[in-house]
Amino acid sequence: MKSKLKNLLIPFILMVIINLMSFYFYDSRTFGVGLNPHVGILFIGGLFFGPYGAIGATVGNLICDFIRGYNVNSVFLSTIASFGVSYLAYKLWYDKYYSKTTELTTPRLNNTAHIIKFLIIIFICATLYSIFIGKTLFIFYIDSAHENMLIMIRYFINFVNFSFIMGIIGLWISKKVDFIHVPKMVKRPSHKKLYNITSVLIIISTIIIIIFDFHPVIYVPDWMKLLEVVFLLILIYIYLTKPIKSKVHQINYNSIPEKIMNIFLLTTLLIVIFGTTLGTDIIEVEEHTSLMLLILADIFMLIFFIPSLGVLKYVEMKVINPIMSFAKIEDHIKKNETIYSDDLIDIYSKYKDEDTEIGMLSRSYINLINYNNKYIEDIKTIESEKQRIEAELSIAHRIQESNLPTESIDNDFYSVSGFSRPAKEVGGDFYDYYELDDGRLVIVIGDASGKGVPAALLATITQKLIKQLILDENDVSEVLFSLNNQLCENNSEMMFITLWLGIYDKNSHKLVYSNGGHNPPLICENGEFKFLDIDSGLVLGILKDNVFKNEEIILDDELFLYTDGITDAQNTEEVLYGEDRLVNFFNKNQIDDGVIDKLLSNIDAFVGNEEQADDMTVLNLKIKK
Repeated sequence: MKSKLKNLLIPFILMVIINLMSFYFYDSRTFGVGLNPHVGILFIGGLFFGPYGAIGATVGNLICDFIRGYNVNSVFLSTIASFGVSYLAYKLWYDKYYSKTTELTTPRLNNTAHIIKFLIIIFICATLYSIFIGKTLFIFYIDSAHENMLIMIRYFINFVNFSFIMGIIGLWISKKVDFIHVPKMVKRPSHKKLYNITSVLIIISTIIIIIFDFHPVIYVPDWMKLLEVVFLLILIYIYLTKPIKSKVHQINYNSIPEKIMNIFLLTTLLIVIFGTTLGTDIIEVEEHTSLMLLILADIFMLIFFIPSLGVLKYVEMKVINPIMSFAKIEDHIKKNETIYSDDLIDIYSKYKDEDTEIGMLSRSYINLINYNNKYIEDIKTIESEKQRIEAELSIAHRIQESNLPTESIDNDFYSVSGFSRPAKEVGGDFYDYYELDDGRLVIVIGDASGKGVPAALLATITQKLIKQLILDENDVSEVLFSLNNQLCENNSEMMFITLWLGIYDKNSHKLVYSNGGHNPPLICENGEFKFLDIDSGLVLGILKDNVFKNEEIILDDELFLYTDGITDAQNTEEVLYGEDRLVNFFNKNQIDDGVIDKLLSNIDAFVGNEEQADDMTVLNLKIKK
């Protein structure tokens, strides 16, 4: 309700103020003499504020006509005609028939099509209004009959000029304060044939009135002139019932076309003002001074307006429209998705053969879309392959985990446990422990060169080979000898593995071991941990027929085996955890149970947020008796 009241009051107040100002302060007291800017309010009242704006402007004009002293009959007919013309401006703008080449929008002069549409509506409304007012004055003011043609010209020129000026000013204000009435789509049938016939009859009737009524030879009776006015009004009011069936689109006020048109229209207004100012120095006939000023201003405007509009149309076709077409790509772009581009490429293809920057841009856009889509498809293929590989690596991880001991061995003589945490899905570290038939315990730890799948394969193969070899050979150095020769065969990638292999006898507490290039283990003697002094040996898989050395010790306390991923763990400052911290951890912490978990927690605290760079594997053997 507030919106309707606002739409009614604004045109009403503007009409009363401007109408009475021109009446009291300018030479515009009777029959369109002088300047009549209030007729522009009729146009913008309907165009911007819709039916309620047309009512407000018409009622304001009605009151002012009584103040001007027109008789009741003429005012009544003038009011009906004024409302029809005011509301007609609104209906014509939102008639989709007049917007076939552009989207239906609220009044905006953002392209040449809208400017031409705006001017055509002004001329249609100005023609009809001048005919209605001229006929009304002719019918009810016989003394003015000899001036009828001049009166109509006065109103026509006033309507055209002030509708144009006020329309442009109103559109600029509407960008800051949104007051334009947006029509709602109507669902009832439109009866297109009826309204098409009505439109044609309005055009034909208007032409007949202009030709026959003002022809110097043809005589038209007064009753016929009245009938013409009534018939034309009936046709207009029938047309005003036409429903608005099309959706009204919103416009980006910051678009390039709108900014260009704003500059063009501002220049046009300045030329109108310049023409009017210049005319005051040229025209000396006071009776028709205001009329001549408007005509002269129109002449100046047309001299500039028509060629400029042609230039703008060319720029619009060759530059602006292509750029706006290119801008449509924004709606089609989504992250990590192909651009559904058939429609876009069809649009861009219209310009690709041009030998201009637009043609170059068009070709670039087409290539960009095609390259982007090809790239996205490649990415999707890669991503699909990546997911497949990740799934396979996940399976490989579970397989590798299943090859490691799942439970610790804990009996009356000793307890042994281990843990491995690969840097990637699978790793090159492994550990193993199992009892032989005679009760001896095999313990082994290894670290294959590299990381990931290749290292994991080498580690798995090595682990399986050891189990097979140790069944036939109790000498650990001979096991390493045979294992090394097998790994050297067909080793085109020159991969190698460090390995520590030992067999513990629970009865004699003797630990016999052989080392193939692995880190020396920690051993506890007299309550203190230290590195076991062992032969470093040579890594396996490099030199065939390499002889490995057997060594033995009496183990009464604890043995801790590890891979270099433990000592080489580094923090964000690139400082290594190191062997000293490893020894100090055991010597400063009296740990009875869960030594592996506590060591890994200590390493994680040292490393912080630094990413794990290498596989980490440990094995712990504790002697009980």
